[in-house]
Amino acid sequence: MKAVRIAVSLLLALAATAVVAESDAQKSFDKLKSFAGTWVGKTPSGEAVQETFRVTSNGSAVMSDIQGEGNMITMFHLDGDRLLMTHYCGSGNQPRMKATASPDGKTIAFEFLDATNLEGPKSGHMHHAVYTLKDPDHLTEEWTWSQDGKDTAHRFELERKKPI
Repeated sequence: MKAVRIAVSLLLALAATAVVAESDAQKSFDKLKSFAGTWVGKTPSGEAVQETFRVTSNGSAVMSDIQGEGNMITMFHLDGDRLLMTHYCGSGNQPRMKATASPDGKTIAFEFLDATNLEGPKSGHMHHAVYTLKDPDHLTEEWTWSQDGKDTAHRFELERKKPI
């Protein structure tokens, strides 16, 4: 009987952990949905950039369309208890990354999982991305480009464009 109680306790603990993980992914996805609209700023080199976030596919995906830094698309979606992104890069490859939320819920960090059209692990690709919503109108994005074992960080400070 004691073994049954321990097994049931373990199952309940595992179920609670799964619910928390799903809840974190859902919270992060809901945060991304709140980005909906147009954001403007500058690239690290000073070039103007505009990014538009749009909730699509009956609320099951968020699309980011970046104009000014290679005109790239990034798609975000839930996959069970994970939040994933696929970045359609101007370099012609498509890295997929998995999200981790910060304890305060303001930052979502994405780590490389795999990529399509990537010749090898040393080929240039986006390897890491961090989205930090400072307040409803100020967003920071930090992207890490990885090539030949070296990482280069790119930071974008964006402000929500007000409707006219």
